[in-house]
Amino acid sequence: MYYMGVDVGSVSTDIVLLNKNAEVVESIYLRTKGKPIEAIQNGFRILKDKYTDKQILGVGTTGSGRQIASYLIGGDTVKNEITAHAIAALNLDKDVKTIIEIGGQDSKIIILRNGIVSDFAMNTVCAAGTGSFLDRQAERLEIPIDKFGEHALRSTSPIRIAGRCAVFAESDMIHKQQLGYSEDDIICGLCDALVRNYLNNVGKGKEILPKIFFQGGVASNIGIKLSFEKSLGYKIIVPPNHKVMGAVGAAIIAKDHIERYKVQTNFKGFNLANINFVSTSFECSGCENKCEVVQIKNNDEIVGCFGDRCGKWNKSTAV
Repeated sequence: MYYMGVDVGSVSTDIVLLNKNAEVVESIYLRTKGKPIEAIQNGFRILKDKYTDKQILGVGTTGSGRQIASYLIGGDTVKNEITAHAIAALNLDKDVKTIIEIGGQDSKIIILRNGIVSDFAMNTVCAAGTGSFLDRQAERLEIPIDKFGEHALRSTSPIRIAGRCAVFAESDMIHKQQLGYSEDDIICGLCDALVRNYLNNVGKGKEILPKIFFQGGVASNIGIKLSFEKSLGYKIIVPPNHKVMGAVGAAIIAKDHIERYKVQTNFKGFNLANINFVSTSFECSGCENKCEVVQIKNNDEIVGCFGDRCGKWNKSTAV
């Protein structure tokens, strides 16, 4: 019997299954590619051949697409990414005081004291320091992204790269290449620049204390990890399942909810993978907000609505 966690982000959609001891038994990491519904369905196609609907005791969703995921799947809990990442980290180590999380499109810092989130910050404005920017530079240099960190480790004389802006960072890298600097030194300099950018923006004014967990897809990059350790002077811990910690946290939250209130799950089943969903949108004229409301339909049946700020539409449709 398992608890499911689903983290729908702008770059990746992550699905995990936990057993009753909150241990990860299944982990799926998929590219969202701007189509969160298809990403969820692709994940369910993988799972439906291994598990039955009755084996799922509860479902939690998180991420920027958490509402749409909850509508489609039949979620029991819906929580933001800050809460989900904090819960996942604390489940591994109650002494965690700082969480550095860098994903494909944004980055976060979460400050924990005595097992409680006391402060946090997010950066969703600039691409510098995110996974998508690193992917782009790895592609431009024709280096597999999973080898990017290894190149940084081989550097003997890192050079300074302008890292406050993604555009300037890329221009500076190209300039340094033209001057004949080695790829290893340029990549190491880029790692240092991205960490410097993170600490000067997302981490500005925050008391960063150990134990420090590094979560998100970028935590796979050993070059970034070592740059953080050089800058902070502390050991950085990359936990198991660091790529899918949001989904892990969502599953733990669902588990706690189901066990505390002793309720049955709303899970609609793995057959979701075979349904043809269509999304349409309209502008609500109910107030000056003029929200863009997205309707999800299965044939002519409205499955759910989201996007309204007041809850008028998502509360009016049975899901």
